Amino acid sequence: MTESMIILFAGVFLPLFPMSMIFNAVLDNIKQPWLKVVLFIAWPLCGLFIVSFSGVAIPDWVIALALFTSILYALRMLSLREVNQWNGFLATSLWSLLWLAAITDTPEMLLYGYALSMTVPLVLLVMLSAGLEKRFGAAYTGLYGGLARTIPRFSGVLVTVIVAAIATPLFPTFFIMFDLVVETVSIMPMAAMALLLIWLLWSWAGTRVIQGLIVGRASNVKIADFGIPIIGFYSIVLLGLAVAGIYMARVIL
Repeated sequence: MTESMIILFAGVFLPLFPMSMIFNAVLDNIKQPWLKVVLFIAWPLCGLFIVSFSGVAIPDWVIALALFTSILYALRMLSLREVNQWNGFLATSLWSLLWLAAITDTPEMLLYGYALSMTVPLVLLVMLSAGLEKRFGAAYTGLYGGLARTIPRFSGVLVTVIVAAIATPLFPTFFIMFDLVVETVSIMPMAAMALLLIWLLWSWAGTRVIQGLIVGRASNVKIADFGIPIIGFYSIVLLGLAVAGIYMARVIL
């Protein structure tokens, strides 16, 4: 198998357009939340394994295509209302940037740590989306507003998970993005500018999703909120992510 074929195959799992459409097509056809969780965890790890096992040299066109893919899906997130699809596009935009981490002399085990720490908030969002579907029958922004009043504990977890996913300080993805910008600014200034644009688009898209779900007139229908044990589970995972982010900051900065 030639190096170009290996890169294209890896581009299915570390998304490169148009191969990036495969992941989202698979995700759209999976209904069971636990299968989505497995898919999210395994997908980028498979891509990193292919790249590291093959030892393929990553050419410049792959970096350009990876940035284009990430920007494309970040832009498309702005118009999405379905939470699962939004989550899938965010995953595509995030995982595309692992190509940049792979060319910046990042240790192999740290690369896998990058992939997992980027993916954990996405997995939590899969579970929360399933909770919205169970409570309301669908997970669309704007379909039901005022969740902050209707189910305040659920809403607090949802906002925190989205904030973690879009690379906000203390969470690992923030430090990964910061490291990528610092590593590329001197050797590929245009790539660093593209990374900052992607970061801005994630924040904008995340704000729109939060606004579409949390803000607005509350429904009079009584909906079951999270109990203390479930709140405890999410709190432990999110606290673990924050600790991992601080540790990652010490390693990469």
